[in-house]
Amino acid sequence: MKSILKTCTALTMVATFTGQVVAQEMLQSLGAGEGEVSIVAWAGYIERGETDPNYDWVTKFEADTGCKVSVKTANTSDEMVALMNEGGFDLVTASGDASLRLIAGKRVQPINTALIPSWSTIDERLQNAAWHTVDGTHYGTPYVWGANVLMYNTEVFGDKPPTSWNVVFEEQALPDGKSNKGRVQAYDGPIYVADAALYLMTHKPELGITDPYALNEDQYKAALDLLRVQRTLVGRYWHDAFIQMDDFKNEGVVASSSWPFMVNVLKAEGAKVASTFPEEGITGWADTTMLHVDSPHPTCAYKWMEHSLSPKVQGDVSAWFGTVPSVPAACKGNELLTDEGCATNGYENFDKIRFWRTPTAKCEQGECVPYYRWVSDYVGVIGGR
Repeated sequence: MKSILKTCTALTMVATFTGQVVAQEMLQSLGAGEGEVSIVAWAGYIERGETDPNYDWVTKFEADTGCKVSVKTANTSDEMVALMNEGGFDLVTASGDASLRLIAGKRVQPINTALIPSWSTIDERLQNAAWHTVDGTHYGTPYVWGANVLMYNTEVFGDKPPTSWNVVFEEQALPDGKSNKGRVQAYDGPIYVADAALYLMTHKPELGITDPYALNEDQYKAALDLLRVQRTLVGRYWHDAFIQMDDFKNEGVVASSSWPFMVNVLKAEGAKVASTFPEEGITGWADTTMLHVDSPHPTCAYKWMEHSLSPKVQGDVSAWFGTVPSVPAACKGNELLTDEGCATNGYENFDKIRFWRTPTAKCEQGECVPYYRWVSDYVGVIGGR
């Protein structure tokens, strides 16, 4: 909840975002490298071999460019927006529920794709994606994408793995005969309202929800009511990947929404966990490396964006985090990812994922509940209101 409270006052700017953004001047040429680049990133996105020596896509970049990489880990999209609003950073690996906010708030600058030689290698499904492209102007470089999976304890579920998100939304006895109460988690971020809405699309079709990020007042109220029921079951709201992993290992947590990163790390440590795509569908994220409007090291930042698109980096990141590369060439010939890795991580599921997107007041059905309401109301849900 602390991460939500920290950013609540900074989010009202997105209440009525309509996409009318005036493009600023983009960088026209690169100069000499400035010697450093600072990146706001999700945990596990920028590795230099400290966690596992096999996963290091920073050391060679620093040696080749002379640009020293520093990383500030952010646990939620709201925290990323707050950090970019504060300034002092060059890049951010923004998900779709943050990218349009950063564009609307003029916190990021347009990208000159001519200065990124590998741009043409990006998956065509992502090159002009709506979460980083406004009126034909690109505001970032696609990084990797993936799904919010259901992680579960294989000893608890045995030969009856969960097939529905109901194990985290509704009180019930699990296959080990014990209640799920106090043994499940939910994500500590307002965008999680969309997960509740996605669940209701299957279980309460009479609500007429067609887009979990575009909810009218009645649909939104139903999602909040479901989240209030879930509040009675949740042992902890997670936003720190490593704390969630510890909770699965040591605190009796047996089911939660999660990222493939945590599933992969826990499996590597021998933990009894697995993950699944429940029958109601999944939300997910397609992340974009975006350049701060006042970047102090723009040449090094552009060099990093180019580096991030190399098949080697794309494959290594995807192997480490359980994501899918934005560069299809990375799907073959990467020792860590293997030639089966893209299929395993969901390459063919792109059209099935409801990618994170900032909710706005104007939507296809007319009036929808804007994101600033999601923020304040989710704080209330977590607080028991």
